[in-house]
Amino acid sequence: MKIRPARSDEASIILQLIKDLAQYEKAPDEVEASEKEIIETIFAENPKVFCDFVEVDGDIAGMAIWFLNYSTWQAKHGIYLEDLYIKPEFRGKGYGKALLKHLAQVCNEKGYGRLQWWVLDWNSPAIEFYRSLGAQAMDEWTVYRTSGQALKELGN
Repeated sequence: MKIRPARSDEASIILQLIKDLAQYEKAPDEVEASEKEIIETIFAENPKVFCDFVEVDGDIAGMAIWFLNYSTWQAKHGIYLEDLYIKPEFRGKGYGKALLKHLAQVCNEKGYGRLQWWVLDWNSPAIEFYRSLGAQAMDEWTVYRTSGQALKELGN
């Protein structure tokens, strides 16, 4: 097993993993991303988002898509894990933990203050997994989002 950054010629693999994750999260029709957009964002000259693969015997077993956030209270960057996905046939073998460990190492090496992510409240296998790693739910916070037409109207 090795963890490595994804390459631009692997945009189609990233997109397929995103679609697989959306299927798992019961939202397959919500994926709007294209290979072109993945290349333009993850593989931009100065990217703001990153993708790491876990590779097993030459096969991509899963991915972590992440970007930097910022804590004003700590006055430090942190990592926000947008997506962690391991293909079903590779689950239960420690590859998700390896990706999280890798991101924690990035945080430690760069002096970032936190590693955080969201998890769907019905995804009990993921919740149990995250708790086993020492992650704590931030139940006192409610996530808000503006997107689509509401975002357009707010920006006018």
